[in-house]
Amino acid sequence: MTASTRLAVGDVAPDFTLPTDDGGSVTLSELRGRKVIVYFYPAAMTPGCTKQACDFTDSLDSLKAAGYEVLGISPDKPEKLAKFRERDALTITLLSDADKSVMTAWGAFGEKKLYGKVVQGVIRSTVVVDEEGKVAVAQYNVKATGHVAKLRRDLSLD
Repeated sequence: MTASTRLAVGDVAPDFTLPTDDGGSVTLSELRGRKVIVYFYPAAMTPGCTKQACDFTDSLDSLKAAGYEVLGISPDKPEKLAKFRERDALTITLLSDADKSVMTAWGAFGEKKLYGKVVQGVIRSTVVVDEEGKVAVAQYNVKATGHVAKLRRDLSLD
């Protein structure tokens, strides 16, 4: 299997409906009219993913004030995401993509290098979707630490 096709600026963001950690679900197309930051991460409760989720949580009020919703997507089951939210007091929306179909459609699952080996896995990625459902920013292989600050600069929020 090769890497899935990455999204590019101007593409229509593939719609999805995914379960949340609290028993609900989120459908991307229902968020039209708002800007949405969709970020993909490999696993809840790991150091890098925790740092990134906490950074998004710490920035959430200012991101919302600027008109952004934040959706964090991982292959973890909703039960694990609920523990992640509780353990780290996360306020962002956490979604479960257990079969990785959304990650694949968004180019966030495929071949990546891990400790020098090529493996199949989640590619840490962030995609910003505009009010019309089009990709405004697409960043792949982002770093967990410092990414939110960089994204804020890229979006001219600092």
